[in-house]
Amino acid sequence: MEEGILSPGEYLAILRQRKWSLILPMVGIMVLSLAVAFLLPSVYRSDATIFIEEQEVPTDYVASTVTTYAEQRIQAIYQRIMTFTPLLDIIIEHGLYTELRNKYSSEEIVEKMRLDTTLEPISTEILDRRTGRPGTATIAFVLGYEGRNPQKVLRVANKLVSLFLEQNLKQRVQQVEETSSFLESEIARIKIDLSKSESELAVFKQKHINELPEMMQVNLQGLNNIERSLETINQQISSLKERESYFQSQVANQNPSLSNESRSRLEELKIQLVALTKNFSDEYPDVKKTRAEIAELEQILAASGSDSKALPNNPAYITLSAQLASAQAELNSVKEQRAHLLSEADEYKRRLAATPGVEDEYNALISSRRSNQDKYEDLLAKLMEAKVAHGLEKGQKGERFTLAEAPRLPEKPFKPNRLIIVVIGIVLGIGAGVGTLALREFTDMSVRSADRLSQLTAMPILATVPVIVTPHYVNRRRMRIVFISIAFLVVVAVGIAVFHFQVMDLDVFWVKLMRKISM
Repeated sequence: MEEGILSPGEYLAILRQRKWSLILPMVGIMVLSLAVAFLLPSVYRSDATIFIEEQEVPTDYVASTVTTYAEQRIQAIYQRIMTFTPLLDIIIEHGLYTELRNKYSSEEIVEKMRLDTTLEPISTEILDRRTGRPGTATIAFVLGYEGRNPQKVLRVANKLVSLFLEQNLKQRVQQVEETSSFLESEIARIKIDLSKSESELAVFKQKHINELPEMMQVNLQGLNNIERSLETINQQISSLKERESYFQSQVANQNPSLSNESRSRLEELKIQLVALTKNFSDEYPDVKKTRAEIAELEQILAASGSDSKALPNNPAYITLSAQLASAQAELNSVKEQRAHLLSEADEYKRRLAATPGVEDEYNALISSRRSNQDKYEDLLAKLMEAKVAHGLEKGQKGERFTLAEAPRLPEKPFKPNRLIIVVIGIVLGIGAGVGTLALREFTDMSVRSADRLSQLTAMPILATVPVIVTPHYVNRRRMRIVFISIAFLVVVAVGIAVFHFQVMDLDVFWVKLMRKISM
């Protein structure tokens, strides 16, 4: 058919000509949507609202050891409850999905329950106290379960809520207990390390008691004292050496024995006597005195003998010798003191030279002990905080989940929304009818009017044959009108029924309907 602008009359003629192309798809889809709306089973849902309450005791006084965010903990608990074993226990306990047990495996049935269980967080806009910036925080969440039996749905929802609350409390208490246990084990380990560090430090200090860094000042002071003492000793040695030289020279000038001195004196007197006798007579006093002294010395020499190996008996010689020996002994003593001081100075120098090397190892041991001590004290403080937090969780004074709204027995089905299904079916039916009519019209190349034929052939129309109305044609037309009227009435009635009963359980609706029919 050629394209052109059609008049309203032509549109009406097309509608009359192809009314069944419009009616049949439209009625068919509407009836199908009605069947779907009525045949889909009613599904009920029971929800519980669980509120997330903050810690009652201010965190400035007691800090909780549960540091995970509420959103993370909610998801963790939900995933733990949604595992195979807990859900299978719930299915067996409440007799769920009995119609599916002979068709599907346990894993598939459990997966079906996972799909029927929902968790929806409730968030709100808040102002962060620390940063002052607006943000989103989860203040509660909704835990729900949906199924076909309202009573079972309520029981299962209560079971899930109780499991959720118990799991949250158990998880928080378990976390603080594990924290305390971990801290205790770490304290025991750190205590062993601390004892080991202190033992190593004590052994090291005992081994290097004089080379420790804190002894450097003492060693320097000691070395300075020794150097000053050495200066004094060196001066004493110089003085004693001078005394030794002096006494040695004095001793060398003295005769060890008196006999030797007497002989020398006797020889001198004899020489003097010879000189005196040459000048004076024998009666001269000096001559007499000299002769008398010579005689006396000869007697002494005769009495003492002339043995050269006799011990010294010269008092002057003995005194000088004693003084020399005393000076030498004192000199030797001072030299020994100097040698001892030199040895001590070498020891102090060795200590000072060894101090830098010892200091590195000593500081490493000190640092290790201090680090272990700091860790030990820090862990002790954290253990005390963990024990207080354990009491906080035991008393349920920390952050907790509170049942704000318990599950209720569902009175109306949650889904399907039958009214929406019927409305969608009506819209799709009208669209399908109009589309079918347009498709058939645009694909039909026949000519159905005299004017159209005249336009196409450019020839005059001599005559037209009207529609021949027969009784059979009239009956068929009447039957069509009746069928269309009945179908329309059915669609309208079903639509009204869906509108009135869309929130009513389909099973209850059919029971009531059957009761009315039986009456």
